[in-house]
Amino acid sequence: MATLAYFYSMIKVLTILWNSFKMALQELKVNKLRTFLSLFGITIGIFCIIGVLATIDSLKAKIQNDLSSFGNNTIYIDKWDYSGGPEYPWWKFMKRPSMKVEEMEIIKKKSNLASNMAFFTSTQASFTQEENILKGVNIYGVTNEYKAVQSFNIGVGRYFSEADFLRGGPTAVIGYKVAEELFGKAEKALGKTISYGGRRLMVIGIIEKQGTAIINGFDYDKSVLTTYNYFASVFNPDNSNPYIMVQAKPGVPSSLLQQELTGVMRQIRKLSPTQEDNFTCNDVAQFKDQIDSVFGSINSGGWAIAGLSLIVGAFGVANIMFVTVRERTSQIGLKKAIGAKSSTILYEFLLESAFLCIVGGLVGLFLVWILTVALGSVLPFPLHIAPSIVFLALSICIILGVISGIIPASIAAKMNPVEAIRTK
Repeated sequence: MATLAYFYSMIKVLTILWNSFKMALQELKVNKLRTFLSLFGITIGIFCIIGVLATIDSLKAKIQNDLSSFGNNTIYIDKWDYSGGPEYPWWKFMKRPSMKVEEMEIIKKKSNLASNMAFFTSTQASFTQEENILKGVNIYGVTNEYKAVQSFNIGVGRYFSEADFLRGGPTAVIGYKVAEELFGKAEKALGKTISYGGRRLMVIGIIEKQGTAIINGFDYDKSVLTTYNYFASVFNPDNSNPYIMVQAKPGVPSSLLQQELTGVMRQIRKLSPTQEDNFTCNDVAQFKDQIDSVFGSINSGGWAIAGLSLIVGAFGVANIMFVTVRERTSQIGLKKAIGAKSSTILYEFLLESAFLCIVGGLVGLFLVWILTVALGSVLPFPLHIAPSIVFLALSICIILGVISGIIPASIAAKMNPVEAIRTK
């Protein structure tokens, strides 16, 4: 008996769903313009919400990936303060002394919280290979533990060995774009030489395709990595934006490492207690908190704009349902006269209202999908719509549909069957 009752209730629910779906489709077919105009607010609201959320999620994922390229739990010791701001005293930081590789060696001996440590310098040059020329290539001079701090993979060939770092010979690990532009196919660059300013470098490895970082403009694809000893033999490291990258030991918070490094650097530079720092220990983890705060504000703005559109759309759907109830008054009376319960009438109209909102939401999702396809090739990061965002959109449509249809559905459910049948 329990099985039969459950089976009967399921058939009843499916019947109500099917009838509501058919009535929603009929409303769309019979009153196309009225329905379209009423659902337009829902479409725009969902478009705003999903568009903002999808863009922010994609941008946030890109920025978090860029932050991971800085190195996890890593402090950047530099003469520049990375916090920036409208009142950034760049002239003050310009006068500071540059970082020295000798300072990094002293930090290695004195620091108890650091694990990996690397010195970094950079400049730009134009590279050639036979008749091919590529301008604005970044040349990075790095020390032994650089790859342990940074996040990138070697696609073809190998990374520098300890012997390469010691000898400082003319060898290079190049970016994917450099290899592709100079050799046609990236794989062809391995074992070949590339030239710049009358000098040659032998390619021993090619970095996997990375893409340009939004935060710091770091571009491994258009870069040439060399050992620091080689770089220092050609360029002046003091004029090549040098800084020291220090990664904390596992389990050590970056804030503690930052405090320790500040003390060590003050000792190295022999600063008295009254003298201010002439360096900055930049904590990458602080950027993550700032980014979360910024994205939270953008999300709030997107929800505010979308909320106004959804409210307008809700009134539009409610108007459709009021008109629909009035047009179907005699049908409602006939249904109740032959035994339909008030709850069945209520559920049918609520589901019809929800279906109408879902249709408007699906149109909004379709427009967002078109937007992601159109902007995906233009923006410096891929746009994607997460399944959780789609679920959120449909949930909003259902809730909005129920809220919009609750009053008209209640009116329909409470109708007197005799009076309703007489209504023309």
